[in-house]
Amino acid sequence: MATVSPENRWSYSLTLPHDPRSARIARLTLRGAVESHGMGELADVTELVTSELVTNAYLYSDGPTDVRIKYVADDRVRISVWDRNPEVPAPFERPVVQGKGRIPEIDPEAPRGRGLRIVRLCADNWGSWSAGASYLGFQGKLLWCEVSPASVPFAVAVTA
Repeated sequence: MATVSPENRWSYSLTLPHDPRSARIARLTLRGAVESHGMGELADVTELVTSELVTNAYLYSDGPTDVRIKYVADDRVRISVWDRNPEVPAPFERPVVQGKGRIPEIDPEAPRGRGLRIVRLCADNWGSWSAGASYLGFQGKLLWCEVSPASVPFAVAVTA
């Protein structure tokens, strides 16, 4: 039986080495993807959340990072980042409906901890999934978020 995909469905995957330049490469790649598919209004917010997710993977994991962007529906894209550290960070640890819920406060004196908070503020929806070493021999976590044109005003406010 043949399956027909809905029109305009696309996804791209990228594997990045454990390298500080990986966040820049991911930003440019995902920006290019949304712009190439006529979704340029999402370029800035996509670039921002991608940068924060990949930077988190670089800082807290010691292996390569896998990034995926996928058109979901209704001008919404999902950005997913997989790294080899199974520990889900505090801003993503508690599932809530549609990404709504209390965002943990950050100590203003802390040298780190703002990136995933920015993702939660800018994304329409977000979540995580963790796999210990017992899951098919894999260990790591997946952090994801979804952005749409509704995300853009929040991204502008956060970066302003």
